[in-house]
Amino acid sequence: MKKQLWVILSLASVALLLSGCTEFSEPISKDSTGFWNEFIVWPLVSVIKYFADLLGSYAWGIIVVTIIIRLAILPLMIKQTKNAKKMQEVQPKLKELQKKYASKDAQTQQQYQQEMMKLMSESGVNPLAGCLPVIIQMPILIGFYHAISRMNATSTFDLGNFLIFPLADPAPALAITAGIMQFIVLRTGPAMDNPQMKIMMYIMPIMIISFGIALPAALSLYWVIGNIISIMQNLYIYKPWEKDKTQPAQNGGAKK
Repeated sequence: MKKQLWVILSLASVALLLSGCTEFSEPISKDSTGFWNEFIVWPLVSVIKYFADLLGSYAWGIIVVTIIIRLAILPLMIKQTKNAKKMQEVQPKLKELQKKYASKDAQTQQQYQQEMMKLMSESGVNPLAGCLPVIIQMPILIGFYHAISRMNATSTFDLGNFLIFPLADPAPALAITAGIMQFIVLRTGPAMDNPQMKIMMYIMPIMIISFGIALPAALSLYWVIGNIISIMQNLYIYKPWEKDKTQPAQNGGAKK
């Protein structure tokens, strides 16, 4: 778990360094130079503008681009879910290993790590698989933030509104909606079966609400649409209602 966290934090730091943080309030155009501008920010701006012109508003442009992005990473999300199911299946064996190697001395813990990695390998579980969607979405999120902020700083762009929310300004109500939906995503997903991941059920929604309250509503709209897709994905792939039906029977069998 700690290794996964360090991987995410390291890549987040790299993404922030690449993002050109000093430019977030400057105008953007096809003539903007730099790797981040040419290959991340301007392409996102161009695609959002294309669909905005096609559908009549930047809100719809952002919604369509969000759906495209989420569909593009859907195979990774499916892989993450399948990996989480495998992780759930090996939990009893992991607990047995923890009991077997309960001693905290270095030699015992080294043996435990070796046995745990062997079990993971034989079960086809990749401990880092759950990080991939987060890692991939990180530059996209930062790029979205830059695209929206810099479109807002460019006189030729008028982001307009989504319902009653100006997309260029923070919208606490939309941010809270995004946070609640993130909680539902985690409740219906594989995090429920991993005790180490359950803490994310409370941290992630709070982070999204905190960022959403301070950042343009366009980002909250991205989170809302993305979370709707994630909820539908979890309901289709993970089928949490089946888990709820089988759980009492399993508990009952254990007691007998």
